[in-house]
Amino acid sequence: MTRRTVAEYRRHVAQLLSALDSLPAETVELDAALGRLLAVDVTAPMDLPQFRNSQMDGYAVDAASIAAVPVELPVLQTVAAGDAGPAAFASGTAVKVMTGAPVPPGADCVVPVEDTTTSGDRVTVTRSRSVGEFVREPGTDVRTGERLLSAGVLLAPRHVAVLAAVGVRTVEVRRRPRAAVITTGAELVAAGTALQPGQIYDSNGIALATSLRANGVDVTSVSRSSDDVAEFRELLTAAIEDADVVFTSGGVSMGDFEVVKDALTPLGGEFGHVAMQPGGPQGSTVVDGVPVLSFPGNPVSTLVSFEVFARPLLRRAAGLPDLAGYEVRLAASLTSVPDRQQFLRGRKVDDTVELVSGPGSHLVAGMALADVLIDIPAEVTVLEAGAHVQVQEL
Repeated sequence: MTRRTVAEYRRHVAQLLSALDSLPAETVELDAALGRLLAVDVTAPMDLPQFRNSQMDGYAVDAASIAAVPVELPVLQTVAAGDAGPAAFASGTAVKVMTGAPVPPGADCVVPVEDTTTSGDRVTVTRSRSVGEFVREPGTDVRTGERLLSAGVLLAPRHVAVLAAVGVRTVEVRRRPRAAVITTGAELVAAGTALQPGQIYDSNGIALATSLRANGVDVTSVSRSSDDVAEFRELLTAAIEDADVVFTSGGVSMGDFEVVKDALTPLGGEFGHVAMQPGGPQGSTVVDGVPVLSFPGNPVSTLVSFEVFARPLLRRAAGLPDLAGYEVRLAASLTSVPDRQQFLRGRKVDDTVELVSGPGSHLVAGMALADVLIDIPAEVTVLEAGAHVQVQEL
């Protein structure tokens, strides 16, 4: 891979991951549908409301009988929500109804309980009501056969609620992208392990896995390889069985033990440099039809590479909203390296953004303090305080 600009490599990665935009549908239980992209239109299998019911706790009456108030009416019975409905109703009578209870045929309004007084089995109505007041008629929310939700809706709690209200138990949604993660390096060990000289804890595996999950991706596996090519290839073979895309970290630069580069170059992998900082060394391969994106191993480089190249594409595939960048003013002046698009870690303070750490790709604690990436174009080397810069939410 020759040296590319960030824009060029973004287009390259987008082409590699284009198949994620047409993942097949799958059926899931409704309680697992939150945050999923609806694959098909859903029509209402029933009316909502399904039957005439009361909007208030009160008395079902006919409006004509309470035109002149106060008026005293006999109460035939009390009907609760869930009851089959009143046995009888006649003009000039009342049926006490709870919210959601069936309103009897012949009754055309409900008088709220606060507009009445009771004595034994009789009720005195102190305020007139017109026809239809506080009565929910069938189908006034949605009619049987009407479109309830359209394909492409990202299911939020309100969507799940209406599906449950019409008795839907399962729903067809677009399958989430599936990704595997492989970190590399003989120096890496799992958290909780006593560090030996020269060893470090593997943060990239969990960083990539949680980044993927936070952006609508199902993580199929997270594994760690030494600098042995055979071991890496074995882990990759297992990873691509269930994944739509594989992410690797480390082993892509110009050193003596670049296991990812050594393993994937014979398989057609492209490795080279993108004009950016951090995250310059990058690699991409397609193995048995599965794209493999290979990021550099320094923790900040790994995270920035994911944010810049993978996150927008994965969110689109999962149906999540785009996190568009925006402009903000610099709190202080800064300098940037020439000929490289720099992604500095920043923190928003009121209506400005300030740097939170240096540009080093190892400064993972500084990355944790940031809430945006500050995008400095390759041709810009100096910016004064107050200058407008493009930022991307982390």
